[in-house]
Formats: sequence, structure tokens, C-alpha cells
Amino acid sequence: MTVHFIGAGPGAPDLLTLRGRDLIAAAPVCLFAGSLVPAAILRHCPAGARIVDTAPLSLDQIVAEIVAAHAAGQDVARLHSGDLSVWSAMGEQLRRLRALGIPVTVTPGVPAFAAAAAALESELTLPGLAQSVVLTRTPGRASAMPPSETLAAFAATGATLAIHLSIHRLTEVVETLLPTHGGDCPAAIVWRASWPDERVIRATLATLVDSAAGGPERTALILVGRVLGAERFDESRLYAPDYDRRFRPAAGPAA
Repeated sequence: MTVHFIGAGPGAPDLLTLRGRDLIAAAPVCLFAGSLVPAAILRHCPAGARIVDTAPLSLDQIVAEIVAAHAAGQDVARLHSGDLSVWSAMGEQLRRLRALGIPVTVTPGVPAFAAAAAALESELTLPGLAQSVVLTRTPGRASAMPPSETLAAFAATGATLAIHLSIHRLTEVVETLLPTHGGDCPAAIVWRASWPDERVIRATLATLVDSAAGGPERTALILVGRVLGAERFDESRLYAPDYDRRFRPAAGPAA
């Protein structure tokens, strides 16, 4: 028996990996975060599978479901939205299961920031503008931020900022970034990236709060950086004619 932790992607059911789909289809038990994982993904569950929405459950109750499946020799597909590597609460579940000797696997999913960038038709790293992306959030009830991980500190790097779980603190986010980025810095908000009701706004830092007025206060990603909508940036050397690389020597093919 194995618990398969699966990143279910940002929302669109066809942004599930093939591996994730196959694991779901083979598992007689499926635990899913019902507040964020679309119901369409559950269609991959086999007939007669036990399907449990974990949104109203505590960690102890979730582990109890897994322990019961383990006792019955049943594999579990454990679905989380987006990718499991950030803000998934997978770590605390893994710690419990390892202590119990229950085997696990982890299958990655399409992260929300990637889906948001796709909605904006933007590359988040452009030569001469930014070569790093910071995935961060503001403090929340579920998790505090370490003292060194402040939004102002990340802003000082000049990296593209992908700010999660913070739409309810948008005014504070903007006020923090204005001194380093300036009011003309491009910004965007993507609500429910890849879902049918996806909503996108493009603005500048100076106009972002007003542009977002009346928008939803959850399931949104704030993106800030000079790369957004940029047309003036350096071209990568990767495809330059004189760039010598393994598969395309600058001197041309050997005679």
C-alpha cells in the first residue's frame, strides 16, 4: 500500500500530468482538497473508489483516513492543488506517515504561478530585466513569515515577484513595493488561473488597487516586475549565430 501525493494543477482538469492521472485511476481511495481541486479530476477515479473531501477535516482526521486505507491494503491518491512543493501542507502529512512507516510517492503538478504567467502570455525571466522569480506570500493565520523573509527584502533584489495568498492585503503589498519599484512598474493579478472563470487584470503598481476593486478576495496571484508586458529587453545568446554550443557549433558542422 502506498500514498501517492499528487499535484492536481492550478484548476483546468487537463493540466493534470499523465502520471497523476494514472495514479488516480489505479487508487481505490482518493483524498482531495475540495475547496481547490476541480471535481472534473475526480472522474479519473476508478468505479467504486472511496472519495473523501479533506477540506473540512483536521490533520488527525486526514491521517486516520490514510491509516484505515493502509490497514485495508489500499493505495491512496492524495490530491492537492497546484504543485506540492510550495504551501501544500504536504510536509506535515509526510512527517506523520513516515513515523507510521507508511510508504509515499510524490508527483509534481503545474504550479499556480506558471498558469498565471501563461494567462498573461509572459516569460517571467527576460535577459537584462530579471533572471529570478521569487515565490512568496504575506503573513497569514495559517503560517507566519520568518523575520528575514520580508516582501521589502525580496523587492530589493529586482527579481520578478509572484506573491501568493495575499490578495486580501493588496494595499499593503503595493505600499511596500512602491519605494523600490516605482508607481510605473508593471503589475498584474490573475484570479483562478486556468479555471473557466479566470480573471486577469494588468496595471501598474500605482493603479493596481483601483484596478482590482470589486475583485475576489481569494484564489489570486499578484505578479510584479519589469518583465510583464516588456518589449524592450536583450535577446538571449542561446540562439545567436555565433553562440557555440554542443548541438550547433559556431564554426558550423564538421566537414
